Amino acid sequence: MTENPFNYKNYDDETDLNLVAESLNGSKKSLEVLVSRHQPFIYNIVWKMVLNPQNAEDISQDILIKVITKLSQFQNKSTFRTWLYRIVVNHVLNIKKQFRELEFTDFNTVASVLDSLPDNDEPEKSEKLNEEIKISCTAGMLLCLNRNQRITFILGAIFNIESKLGAEILEISTVNFRKRLSRARKDLHSFMNDNCGLINKNNSCRCPKKTKAFIENGWTDPTNLKFNTNLLRNVYQSIPKRNNELLGLYEEKYQILFENHPLQKPLEGSYVFNKIFGDGKIDDIFKLSKIKKSKNRTDR
Repeated sequence: MTENPFNYKNYDDETDLNLVAESLNGSKKSLEVLVSRHQPFIYNIVWKMVLNPQNAEDISQDILIKVITKLSQFQNKSTFRTWLYRIVVNHVLNIKKQFRELEFTDFNTVASVLDSLPDNDEPEKSEKLNEEIKISCTAGMLLCLNRNQRITFILGAIFNIESKLGAEILEISTVNFRKRLSRARKDLHSFMNDNCGLINKNNSCRCPKKTKAFIENGWTDPTNLKFNTNLLRNVYQSIPKRNNELLGLYEEKYQILFENHPLQKPLEGSYVFNKIFGDGKIDDIFKLSKIKKSKNRTDR
């Protein structure tokens, strides 16, 4: 598994800088390695923003094309990591609303839908299927946050990016990053505390009781799981040690629910890389770049 770019204590930015330089000098191999280092995390950010694997693949590919074509514009005024994930964030904040976002519009709507779902006659016994429902439902709750809150929560609470880095990526102040994250935490926790049996035992909603209804409504296909399959590992296995600066009074149990979300496995980096270069447009850009560099050296 590639190194976590959000592990601010151990992440090696120098490797990225070398790969960028080599890529701009015409090395396809270095460009492929650069793509592979970041693709899983780009994909998982997008996946959590849109909650659809196919959409996440397509959007991630669009982002990678944008990154590759803008690579020559990168300057060392910030780290490559910050520059790259600014592009990711700006892209997902500005794409048209995806169909899942149109379904999960606000917390009241989700609460009404969950209340309307009948309980199973007998609770589902399959742990794998129950886990699918749990991840599906809690991931859906993220869509009830507006996009600015959602991306802040994904970065700050799920991937546990420190405030300074999160603020740099979102191009806001550290104070505003903390305020936005605190608000997102409060909204999510308030909803879950009032509705989710995982957080408050007094709530009647339980994943094993809702499995049948999820299947009958077409939200879950037991033969084709979307959330509890193709996993790289759980998020908590990839993030830095939890930084409690923003947890405040929120229950650790609530935090762990989201940290236990899976890191989904995207398409292989080499496949995506070859697909991006398949139409020849980007290939031409890098060939021209190399020829131009060579010509400039000859003219001196």
